[in-house]
Amino acid sequence: MPRPNSEKAVDLAASGSEGTPIGKLKFEAALAELEEIVRNMEGGRLPLEESLAAYRRGSDLLKHCQQQLSDAERQIQILEDGSLRAFEADTGEVR
Repeated sequence: MPRPNSEKAVDLAASGSEGTPIGKLKFEAALAELEEIVRNMEGGRLPLEESLAAYRRGSDLLKHCQQQLSDAERQIQILEDGSLRAFEADTGEVR
């Protein structure tokens, strides 16, 4: 028996940026879509097939967000004694 909110959840998932290629999404848009997928899955509002598709999309979105954060960390520079130095993300120290 279908859950009462399943149609609404399916509509929400379909109306997002689900059709947008993940590589073209900005970090904020990818994170917002990932959060929506998590809410729908946690609420049990998606049918099984759509849950599996949402899980795959969410996994890809997570990888995309992690990559964008990693790229941003590499670009961060710190001003130290009047000169810019690259920030070492692993240790939190400057190089």
